[in-house]
Amino acid sequence: MTASSPAAARVIPLATAEQLLERKRRKSQLKGRQPDGASLHQVRALIGPPPTEGHRRDGLIEHLHALNDAYRGLHDRHLVALACEMRIPMAEVYEVASFYHHFEVLRGASEAPGLTVRVCDSLSCQLAGAQELLARLPQFFAGQDVRVVPVPCVGRCEQAPVAVVHQTPVARATPEAVVFASNGPLALIPQAQAAIYFVAADWAERGLPEYAGPTDYASYRAHGGYSTAAALVNGEMDTEEVLTMMEDSGLRGLGGAGFPAGRKWRIVRGQAAPRLMAVNIDEGEPGTFKDRTYLERDPHRFLEGVLIAAQVVGTEAVYIYLRDEYHGCRALLQAELGKLLADPPCPLPHIELRRGAGAYICGEESAMIESIEGKRGMPRLRPPYIAERGLFGRPTLEHNFETLYWVRDIVERGPQWFAGFGRRGRKGLRSFSVSGRVAQPGVKLAPAGITLRELIDEYCGGMQAGHELYAYLPGGASGGILPARLADLPLDFDTLQPHGCFIGSAAIIVLGHHDRARDAALNVMRFFAHESCGQCTPCRVGTDKAATLMQAPRWDGDLLDDLAQVMQDASICGLGQAAPNPIRCMHQYFAHEVGENAWPGDLPHPRSGPLSETLPPERAP
Repeated sequence: MTASSPAAARVIPLATAEQLLERKRRKSQLKGRQPDGASLHQVRALIGPPPTEGHRRDGLIEHLHALNDAYRGLHDRHLVALACEMRIPMAEVYEVASFYHHFEVLRGASEAPGLTVRVCDSLSCQLAGAQELLARLPQFFAGQDVRVVPVPCVGRCEQAPVAVVHQTPVARATPEAVVFASNGPLALIPQAQAAIYFVAADWAERGLPEYAGPTDYASYRAHGGYSTAAALVNGEMDTEEVLTMMEDSGLRGLGGAGFPAGRKWRIVRGQAAPRLMAVNIDEGEPGTFKDRTYLERDPHRFLEGVLIAAQVVGTEAVYIYLRDEYHGCRALLQAELGKLLADPPCPLPHIELRRGAGAYICGEESAMIESIEGKRGMPRLRPPYIAERGLFGRPTLEHNFETLYWVRDIVERGPQWFAGFGRRGRKGLRSFSVSGRVAQPGVKLAPAGITLRELIDEYCGGMQAGHELYAYLPGGASGGILPARLADLPLDFDTLQPHGCFIGSAAIIVLGHHDRARDAALNVMRFFAHESCGQCTPCRVGTDKAATLMQAPRWDGDLLDDLAQVMQDASICGLGQAAPNPIRCMHQYFAHEVGENAWPGDLPHPRSGPLSETLPPERAP
């Protein structure tokens, strides 16, 4: 073919210039569903305009909360717009939104219910009549746009049964009280119990604080608050001396693990900078409410402990992770933290308050860190440990609220002040969250090494009228179940393990002789099945299978024991590893309820007299 031939001179245009520009524009857009203008506007109004470097990836959960609060649910159109605004895949946004219990994804034109009433059905509330409340409430809201749902522990076990109307907790709930709460706004924090500390003359002399109400920033400063933290930050105190005090005090992690606090500080301090700090106030263990109780009364004693720890360890930023059920505590902490930042007593590290979204698994330290980073709260494999590589890949000091709460007193009064408390050779103070069949439930500050019998008699006003001690859970849902004959064991770290239990976060749930331990074990196993993150099969499948098997009148002991062993050996984190504890305790201490000689499942449990008298001798505990 020559250049002069007709075919060579023919030009066939593939597209006009406008069509080529349009094709380029389409290719530059995000793939998949595109956000609509109205949804983009609504999202931007809530989360604000993006900074120059774009929205922070770790802010995803906070942005989801903003949408969930505003619209009482997460419409998929808003999720698409949020993914566009944050420049992250829609799949990541959806997997985070669908992971947490307090987020509800609404598809298409679906609308959120006008009002949601949540009723706690964990063990303490079950003992107080939560199932009856759940059964009766729908009748009171008949014909209204109200949804009544059961939920796991909301951290108010001493006020059982508890309902939550939107974000307002209703203590000792009745249907009438819940209906009243639904018709108008109430305080986010119900009236606090009169006193959380046991009263004895010599204790007042030893410097234990009493609170008539929440301590605000001005009152705390007026009584010398933050002077210790300021002296340390300003170089008037030696950090090594403070670190030695922490080690000598014997203070251990009070979130459940019990790792020595001073040793943890030294380990993290020895890591390369920059170092970070993460504070765990997720407190999701059924039966535990001590952190909430202290936070409602004295947030600044805790915050000063945070500043002291941050200075000694050398952390540049602090992230405080507070469970979403504590709406009143969050409002209180935000207000008092704002006052601290506005008028600081000394240079402060960067401090951020982060909001959980309803996932018990985030009480595990690495799962909490994943959540702070804006991801699903799934535990990490170890090593590396978070002291080496934690939040945002940096060495991280992780602490429970109550551990930091005692730091100021230890530094000011000396390590022997804290170590001087104790019974039976144990050292220190323990804050017991006591609920169930006691006359005066609540947080009881008592010496380490106290026994359950002493705790009930000296601090709780004895058992409830008409109840005799039958059994108790010494460490919440995961700590196992012990019979009344073991009520004289010292309650402390390392004292209960020989009996198949542990103290954990010191959540004591007391059962009376009208209760059955098997019902308690089933309740906590259902809780574990609901709260498993699903990452590992032994926990995900094991907890669900165990809950099914435990409903049988007579348990298949061999199968449950095999299942318990697999869960303990192969689960990634403590949830799956501790979930079998109630099974083992039932077989060891309460075989009369679940074995071949079990009380017949079709007959009511004895309802009068001590259980040991109403059961035949071979079935007595």
